[in-house]
Amino acid sequence: MDHFIPDIYQKSIYAIDYQALKEKGIRCLIFDLTNTLCSYQEQVPSQKLKDLFAYLENLKFKIIILSNHNKGKVAPFKEKLNVDASYKNHKPFKKKYLKILNLYHFEVHEVAGIGDEILVDVFGANRMGFTSILVNPISQKDEFGTCFFRFWERILLKKMKKMGILERGKYYE
Repeated sequence: MDHFIPDIYQKSIYAIDYQALKEKGIRCLIFDLTNTLCSYQEQVPSQKLKDLFAYLENLKFKIIILSNHNKGKVAPFKEKLNVDASYKNHKPFKKKYLKILNLYHFEVHEVAGIGDEILVDVFGANRMGFTSILVNPISQKDEFGTCFFRFWERILLKKMKKMGILERGKYYE
């Protein structure tokens, strides 16, 4: 069960205290794309997202988008946000996470994984030893493959709520 509990839970990427992460020693932020940075329907980043990424760049974070989506969805965000990005990653498997650690020479305690899915983003970050940050999905609409994970996520969330571990809408740092 511990692999599914996020270290931090916030309403959105805009509610995260990035300065506190920096002070904690986090140097790299790995963001999920769909329903974390944008809705399923959005094809380019919003101005609000561009402004956030400019702020994070000023804080000297290495920002990476790690998405299970295809290149066509990821490429416009990589280009317009001027960040590194990878597509078709098969999260929560470790392969791309390990590649990031090796390529950029980060230690696990210097990386935070941010996403909207417990069974993919939180689990992937936790099993690597990263700081895991769960945010609410931007939209209730998901692509077909994500619906499978959402079904199991709802069951897991009910169990976590009963155990007093995690409840949607009760945010924490």
